Amino acid sequence: MLRHLSEINGYVIHANNGPIGTVSDLLFEDTTWLVRWLVVDTGHWLPGRKVLLPPSALGHVNHIGHQFSVRLSKQQVKDCPDVETDLPVSRVMEESIYDYYGWSPYWGSGSYMGIADYGGYLGGPLAVVPSPELMQREKDIDDERRSKSDPTLRSAKEVAGYQIHAKDGDIGHVEDFLVEDDDWSIRYLVVDTKNWWPGNKVLISPLSVRTIQWSDRQVKLGVDRQTVQNSLAYDPSATVDPIYQKTIHRYDNGLRTRVSP
Repeated sequence: MLRHLSEINGYVIHANNGPIGTVSDLLFEDTTWLVRWLVVDTGHWLPGRKVLLPPSALGHVNHIGHQFSVRLSKQQVKDCPDVETDLPVSRVMEESIYDYYGWSPYWGSGSYMGIADYGGYLGGPLAVVPSPELMQREKDIDDERRSKSDPTLRSAKEVAGYQIHAKDGDIGHVEDFLVEDDDWSIRYLVVDTKNWWPGNKVLISPLSVRTIQWSDRQVKLGVDRQTVQNSLAYDPSATVDPIYQKTIHRYDNGLRTRVSP
């Protein structure tokens, strides 16, 4: 099921002996568009400190109560390596966290979230053995990652608000993201086009994104404005059901033939 990333901010993270904080941001990789880390604000428990947890560390999710559980103790979280989340998160920082917890990193385990070793996901309880569909998704992501270089971790909170530039002009700004709840893949950017196409919001596939520019706060697309205008109008209050997702998938398949550098 597709969910808004903005909904996840504020979820309470519960260790096996009590709460450790709330989700304040999510970091995604700009080559695969996979969420790699949850940024957890530890609040009054560890004032002024934030910690990173990979999606694979999550166990049961309670969407009604806005809570995630993790199979960790509060002491383990307290003793984990310090990470400066306001700065770019380097691979060295990531390695230090994976080494501390004894987990297999997503870039070397053969499983992009370490599911085979740890086994958690956004949409339900722990699953030790991934489905054939999820295994194929892992293979596709691994292939894509090997075909590209220098992946960069981006802050979802930071990119929300960035201006969207099509090949022939501005079209609006990033309002939110839709993430697939079984593998933490960002499937769509929710774009508010009110300054160009009043009253409309559209879904933009990451397939159409050419670059993300930090300095200019811009997301540049490899498609023109007309392609965006012909894309899927989006009603945030509507349920993204299987029928609607099939429409989205057809749009994705067509988009692959239209994106250019």
